[in-house]
Amino acid sequence: MGKFVVQGDTVLEGEVKISGAKNAALPIMAASILCDEEVVLENVPRLQDVFVMKDILLSIGFNVIFDKNTLIVSRAKDISCEVPYELVRKMRASFNVLGPIAARAGKARVALPGGCSIGVRPVDFHLEGLKKLGFSIKVEHGFVEATFEKRVEHATITLPFPSVGATEHLMTTASLLEGTHTIIENAAMEPEIVDLQNFLNAMGGNVKGAGTSRIEVEGVKKMNSVRYRIIPDRIEAGTYLIAIAASGGMGAVKNVIPSHLANPLGKLEQIGADLRIYKDTIEISMEKRPKSVDITTNPYPGFPTDLQPQMMVLLSIANGVSVITENVFKTRFLHVDELKRMGADIEVSGNVAIVRGVKKLSGAPVEGTDLRATAALLIAGIIAEGSTEISNVEHIFRGYENVVEKFENLGARIEYVPGETEKNREN
Repeated sequence: MGKFVVQGDTVLEGEVKISGAKNAALPIMAASILCDEEVVLENVPRLQDVFVMKDILLSIGFNVIFDKNTLIVSRAKDISCEVPYELVRKMRASFNVLGPIAARAGKARVALPGGCSIGVRPVDFHLEGLKKLGFSIKVEHGFVEATFEKRVEHATITLPFPSVGATEHLMTTASLLEGTHTIIENAAMEPEIVDLQNFLNAMGGNVKGAGTSRIEVEGVKKMNSVRYRIIPDRIEAGTYLIAIAASGGMGAVKNVIPSHLANPLGKLEQIGADLRIYKDTIEISMEKRPKSVDITTNPYPGFPTDLQPQMMVLLSIANGVSVITENVFKTRFLHVDELKRMGADIEVSGNVAIVRGVKKLSGAPVEGTDLRATAALLIAGIIAEGSTEISNVEHIFRGYENVVEKFENLGARIEYVPGETEKNREN
């Protein structure tokens, strides 16, 4: 596996431009299955997960051209009903093609998904919702088979938890079920879901309510050609803001929608960061040692779980004691032991981490365990005393476009040593 060798004691300064949101691009790519005509997506990040979804679309009969950050999807032939296991196992979001394929072709067979190892994330919510939309579901031999059995006039789906993936999967599938009125209660409210709604409606769909806990979908017969621009990645933006603050630096994060980061920005202000917020730019500076603050992750608009590991790094050098409560992924503390190797003082009990700030982290050999944990360790290496070697870094390329170049432009000193996996990945 590849590794980063990071020289520490670095103060980050400068500008960074945020890429398109991976978590918006993937469900929108899955939703493009609904359309027979050409779909042009702009501001698509060149990431491992995006290339996996591209390969899935190719495997089921679509032409896909990916030039710089523009992705063009068009129908090539009859849609294949089965997605190869070797593709689905690479990424959890790939499971969201099940419903759209079944809505188009009448049936679909997709392997149970893979992805980051941050705890069990069952697909039961997806499957129960599809049943209410008129699909029969069979699970055997590691595959899920969905078959469209009957058209229902009204379907009310109440999610036990506001699952982002289930919300996206069900609203997309319901969009092409002509004659069916679907209500999704306790829906997730993330900005990426609003982006998906806007995309579906731009294709001729009839979806409303995204951004609230109640989404309504009137199924339509056909989707039309569209050109659509993906929103900026709020998690990438938050990662760079936290990194600049942790280093005691100053910089500007550009191509961002500040309202998507309201909760994290509030926490950064509480720790003492000076923020200046403009239409699509956030300027940040951190002149003093950060103050401690308590963090509780929750579904949007709460503090995002995808920024929890990065924020833990910042709080590990804060003045005082911080309490981090993880309410989304109960096992998302795999990075704690690695940070402790670097001198962090962190105690975990269940889904709560007590972080006692130390004056300085020290470089050490550590290992990336998942996408956001690897980003957190990279930040830790940048601010630590001495050199840090981070192994198993392939995770980070799933969620951060040009991550080494962007950090180097801010002044970070990172040597990337590719392993065999990264040597073969598409750039």
